[in-house]
Amino acid sequence: MEMFRFGNIEYLWGLLIIPLLTVFFVWSRISRRRALKKFGQQEILGQLMPYSSGNRPVVKFIILMLALAFFIVGIARPQFGSKLKTEKREGVELMIALDVSNSMMAEDIQPNRLERAKRAISRLVDRLKDDKIGLIVFAGDAYTQLPITTDYNSAKLFLNSVNTQIVPKQGTAIGAAIDLARKSFTPNGEANKAIVIITDGENHEDDALASAKAALDEGAIVHTIGMGLPSGSPIPVFRNGQTDYLKDRDGNVVVTKLNEQMLEQIAATGGGIYVRANNAQVGLNALFDEINKMEKQEMETRTYSEYDDQFQYFFAVGLFLLLLEFVILERKNKYLKRIKLFG
Repeated sequence: MEMFRFGNIEYLWGLLIIPLLTVFFVWSRISRRRALKKFGQQEILGQLMPYSSGNRPVVKFIILMLALAFFIVGIARPQFGSKLKTEKREGVELMIALDVSNSMMAEDIQPNRLERAKRAISRLVDRLKDDKIGLIVFAGDAYTQLPITTDYNSAKLFLNSVNTQIVPKQGTAIGAAIDLARKSFTPNGEANKAIVIITDGENHEDDALASAKAALDEGAIVHTIGMGLPSGSPIPVFRNGQTDYLKDRDGNVVVTKLNEQMLEQIAATGGGIYVRANNAQVGLNALFDEINKMEKQEMETRTYSEYDDQFQYFFAVGLFLLLLEFVILERKNKYLKRIKLFG
């Protein structure tokens, strides 16, 4: 079945200018005739202007309006389509859980752990194709920042808004993040699933190993990335435009250290791999390779009509009419005046 549509249908409003120009043209013709009547008798004026034509300007105007109409319709991009195309999308579902606790502001990974993690995730999103991605933020509890989606632009937009102030409770609830990620995948989806936990692992406060095992039992592999260095770093605190460091109750500077052992155990229990970030690389490239090794499953099939632009034909007719209007003179040709083509 042949189908028709306009790609930019709003441009058809431009056709309204044609009746307006027509009204102006008719008014100008009437005004001209009235002016000539005042100037002298029609028989005398006919002798003074033997090559004048009353119908040629009308014909030229009609051709010009037709050309304008074809140009406007062409700009509106008329399209014909009859071919139904089925597109299969194959990929995996990826949930990223990002630690946004205060310890992620430590600067042992430059510029700081959180900012470096966000940049790495953004680069990972740029490499995805036909995969679904979701984003969870967590500290003392876990929250969905972006539901599972293929809208990569939205993923990067939500990622840019992530900071340590978006969660009300401090801590490092890795288990809660894994549990929320398990529930965030597409219900009854057949795609392979992966969870990536990006954290320093410090102040771990729930049973993350049990959560990782539960995720693996449901078919979701759990990977971990350790942000920070084992030697640790103080946590910057910004007050009144000045930088200080977080202190404990005794006034000692708090040093946050990477809990590498815990993150290795979580990855092993979840069937994934553990990668430690450093100032040279975060480690998402290694994880991306692991994700690419996963079998791609068909997640979605879209059937749509494929339309072809036909504007070039309307432009061609418009140009022809414009050339024809240019060739036709408003005055009679003295050599062809006996031909009554235009009256």
